[in-house]
Amino acid sequence: MHAPYLIDLAQHLQSGLSSTPPDRWERHREFILKHQCDDGGFRGREGDSDLYYTGFALRALMLLGGMNSETTDQVSSYLSGERDRTHTPVDVLNWMSGSLAVQLAGGPDLLAGDAAATEWTTRAFEELDSLRRDDGGYAKGPEGKLSSTYQTFLVVVTHDLFGRPVPEPGKLIDFLFDRQREDGGFVEIAPMRRSGTNPTAAAVATLKLLGAVDAPLIADVRDFLKDVQQDDGGVAANTRIPFGDALSTFTALNSLRDLQVDPAGLRFSARDFVLQGLEFPTGGFRAALWDEQADIEYTYYALGILGMTA
Repeated sequence: MHAPYLIDLAQHLQSGLSSTPPDRWERHREFILKHQCDDGGFRGREGDSDLYYTGFALRALMLLGGMNSETTDQVSSYLSGERDRTHTPVDVLNWMSGSLAVQLAGGPDLLAGDAAATEWTTRAFEELDSLRRDDGGYAKGPEGKLSSTYQTFLVVVTHDLFGRPVPEPGKLIDFLFDRQREDGGFVEIAPMRRSGTNPTAAAVATLKLLGAVDAPLIADVRDFLKDVQQDDGGVAANTRIPFGDALSTFTALNSLRDLQVDPAGLRFSARDFVLQGLEFPTGGFRAALWDEQADIEYTYYALGILGMTA
């Protein structure tokens, strides 16, 4: 039996990072922990706790060797309070993956032994199912009329995390291939003509989960990703952007991993891009060379790049 997609990815990244002595990453762990708020959640660059940034903080901390009991207890309390305010696909995934991280770190199972938790899980999946549209994909929210490639990935990977089959997978596959463009990549919403690195990664991961990867897809995506590689060592969000960023570089590498394509020179250029251009000596990583501040989200992506290129 295969591990869920997100757990398999986390294990792969952990394995890569573990080839370097743990103290190499300690300042980045401290950077993340400085963003934990009094309520136990994590904030972004400013403001209060946010489920989105809490999700990235927990994923990054797990890559860096886990969390201590104090951090686990605090974030467990935060997640318990956020559960009934969680509805969108990205929040549902962040809450569920966060609760799993807490459990793996030795904390409580936030979805076990509680009728209210069971009811919430049922309702959460019902709300996700309600976002299915006639084109076969999933919209960003109840008001959305067009399906989103990224939101579709979030829904499918959430089902996968909990071992739930996705209804009508054939329609999902057709939907995703309708989002592929002549350059070999994929777009986020139907009216778009220019492919993006990140929707391409979302489509590839979803097609992998649905067992729909074939040789033409591998060749198309490989060629598209060559077109978005940049002289700065990173990968750009699309072919019109002349610089790389941590998110696009991470998702490009993960697409190649999903398709079992050797990243070749990208392995080395991406690693240099992160270590020479994005890493702060005081801890944390920034989004791109133009960015002036470290960020929890991009710290996760940078660590992921280093894990995949070790």
